[in-house]
Amino acid sequence: MRAVLEARRKAAAVRVEELEAELERVRADLADAEEVLRRRVIGLEQYLEALAEEEEPALVVVGVSRRKPVGPRRAVPHRENAAGVEDLSVDYQAVMAAATEAGAGGLDARRTAVVLGWDSASASRVEGARARLKRLVERGWLVEAKPGRFTLPASRQAHDAGDAGRPDDGS
Repeated sequence: MRAVLEARRKAAAVRVEELEAELERVRADLADAEEVLRRRVIGLEQYLEALAEEEEPALVVVGVSRRKPVGPRRAVPHRENAAGVEDLSVDYQAVMAAATEAGAGGLDARRTAVVLGWDSASASRVEGARARLKRLVERGWLVEAKPGRFTLPASRQAHDAGDAGRPDDGS
């Protein structure tokens, strides 16, 4: 009888060790899953904050349309597919007006962040402004004359010197 009880005790001890090992593995998996969840929550919060800031109105610049954008984000049309600056969202209209004001000197990302009402001391805000400028270059609205300096294309500078918001008549 003693041998049977001893065998049961050993089997129970082995089972306890197996369960403890499994518990450690589950705890490690839980810690990993909690870290992934924490990162995703932070990412979602940052995304929602960025969307909320995107929807905030930019500084009003004289001559810029005050209409609201259609949605939280609007694609930037290619210059040849747009009637004029008024086809851009309010923020992009403000950037284009600032580029017109800057003239041949050009516009940089830090100044663009200020135009958009963002903190120009924040590196992420300045990079966001730079991304908007690059998008305008890709779509033909601006040119990057020198690295980091964005201006109106030469043909548009002369045309827009006096009428920043008027559509191009094709001449």
